[in-house]
Amino acid sequence: MRQKLKIMDSFTSIRFKERTAEKFKQYSKNVAPTHTEALAKMLEFFKRNNCSPDEDYGPHLLRLEKRVLKRINALIAIIKNIEKTQTKPTLAMLQALFEAIEEPKKKPLMLEKKRFD
Repeated sequence: MRQKLKIMDSFTSIRFKERTAEKFKQYSKNVAPTHTEALAKMLEFFKRNNCSPDEDYGPHLLRLEKRVLKRINALIAIIKNIEKTQTKPTLAMLQALFEAIEEPKKKPLMLEKKRFD
């Protein structure tokens, strides 16, 4: 029987303080199936978002909040425009259809004949 050869990546060791290693192990259980994948995801996140653990995120988060608020305001403007141009006119037309509109008084078909003296 032929055995399939598995090509495995080589491993290396890094020294961490025991407390830090335990914290990482607990965290990586929730993030990925292996510690290697968890660390790779974390590094990719930092690289993709161009951020550093030493960076202060106060201004960065404020910029993000402003951007989200601008999007929300744009959505509100769109909804108001739809309401003004579509919903209100449609509602007015429906109300006009369902309202009891007074019918004009009918004119008598024959005028009464009056005698003139």
